[in-house]
Amino acid sequence: MLRRGAFVRSGLRWGALGLITLTALTAFSSTDADARSRRKSHHRPAATHSRYEPPYSSIVVDANSGQVMQATNADAPRHPASLTKIMTLYLLFERLDQGKTSLSSEIPISAHAAAQAPSKLGLKPGDSIRVENAIRAIVTRSANDIAVAVGEYLGGDEPSFGRMMTAKARALGMNNTTYRNASGLPNDEQITTARDQALLGRAIQDRFPEYYKFFSTRSFAFRGNTIRSHNHLLGRIEGVDGIKTGYIRASGFNIVTSARRGGRHVIAVVFGGSTAKSRDARVVGLIENNINVASVRRTAPAIAEASERAKEIKEAKAEPKRDMPLPTPAPQREPVVVASAGPVAGPLATTPQALPREQLAAVAAAAAEAPNVGSTDPIKPNAVKTVTVHAGNMRTASLSPMPSDSRKLTPTPAGTTASVTTVSTVKGEVPQPPPGSRPGILGVLPVSGAKVASAGADVPVPAAATSEAAAKARATAGGWMIQVGAFDDEKDAKQRLDVCQSKIKDVLAKADPFTEKVSKGEKSLYRARFAGLDKDQAERACKQLKHGDIPCMLLKN
Repeated sequence: MLRRGAFVRSGLRWGALGLITLTALTAFSSTDADARSRRKSHHRPAATHSRYEPPYSSIVVDANSGQVMQATNADAPRHPASLTKIMTLYLLFERLDQGKTSLSSEIPISAHAAAQAPSKLGLKPGDSIRVENAIRAIVTRSANDIAVAVGEYLGGDEPSFGRMMTAKARALGMNNTTYRNASGLPNDEQITTARDQALLGRAIQDRFPEYYKFFSTRSFAFRGNTIRSHNHLLGRIEGVDGIKTGYIRASGFNIVTSARRGGRHVIAVVFGGSTAKSRDARVVGLIENNINVASVRRTAPAIAEASERAKEIKEAKAEPKRDMPLPTPAPQREPVVVASAGPVAGPLATTPQALPREQLAAVAAAAAEAPNVGSTDPIKPNAVKTVTVHAGNMRTASLSPMPSDSRKLTPTPAGTTASVTTVSTVKGEVPQPPPGSRPGILGVLPVSGAKVASAGADVPVPAAATSEAAAKARATAGGWMIQVGAFDDEKDAKQRLDVCQSKIKDVLAKADPFTEKVSKGEKSLYRARFAGLDKDQAERACKQLKHGDIPCMLLKN
């Protein structure tokens, strides 16, 4: 009985001991698992939230002077992300400016556009959106579907539009930028730099001030929804008026910003923010550190495509020089319009002593190239060799009405005014003055409203001569000219002349505006010029025009 009790007590002890051991082991295992779990949880965030540091670039440019105020890796290649849409809108603004589309036009949504990744507006294939709403959707939501629809609307398809974007970038001087799509969604070949984006940020404001205002949109209503801008600096940082934010993982959080205060204007660009907040903080710091020392006066020329200024300089260098060798006259001459210097009588002289033959040849060559009376064709400069003629038994050509089938001159009664006559030159011959003729002036350019002076007679100029011809005549006669642009369309050149004359009436009111057509291969350009200025007037006009962001080039005749 005792033995049995002892056995029972012993069993209970072993059972209790086993239970204690099992509990301890369970607790230990639980603690170990918990410790492992804590260790894992300690390391998991480090793996999941490993320090995201995309490559950083930045630049600040004084938009008034064009000077770079700060730069860090400004020329390092970066992916533009949604900053791409600035160029997409540039090309859309250009189409609006040309009148080839309107804010009320409808842009169709293709299946390709509708399939784009967010951020997007969410339109369906077959839908359409007004141009004005498309602009606001791109500016605020950075809608990829709408950007692609715009690209297809302007370029036919997205790859073609990418080539258009790249060509425009080159024309603006963005030599390190290549576009492959309209939205900025990831593409390894789509690259840019902070410097190029600052240039684009300035150009879109210079070229399209009316449409640039869309970039200040903070929200807009679309189909019952209010869409708010991703640019949180608008309305929060003094003077910020746009322009665009962007993000893809390869480039980080990016922004191009424009800020104006007290006449000062800076463009700041940041690439590589690890968060939107850190990016915004960086760009705000750049603005605050630089805007107070920026220029208050605009001295930088407006950014123009294909550098209009460089074009003008190149054209000026290509002008024929005055001391070029005398060109060989063509064997057959077209009729030449000349003005009589006074009453004449008698046959046309053929004596070689009347004028040096090479001087008459030069005059005849120039006359053959001159435009007809009343023509608006541009004057082609002719190289002329100057010959000194000494006084003596010299006879000067004085031409009056001559029958087309005769070498005889019809006498003009004394006191009458000689008229304009067509004189045909004969192959191999040079027209000579008649014996006893009085000194006169051989006119080869129609001059409106002017009189050709001669010894004893006034010669009226044909009424068909235009004011532009007068300007060209004055331009070739001496003094100074200014050139204010070269355009593909003559209407644009004339419009530039009107704008310039209205801007600085005090200098250009009495100047002679005219356009001059020049050919560059198969392409023609129309130069917009003012003639009839002295050096001081020309310099003053150019200075004032440049302050108004209009290019101006000084030319001495």
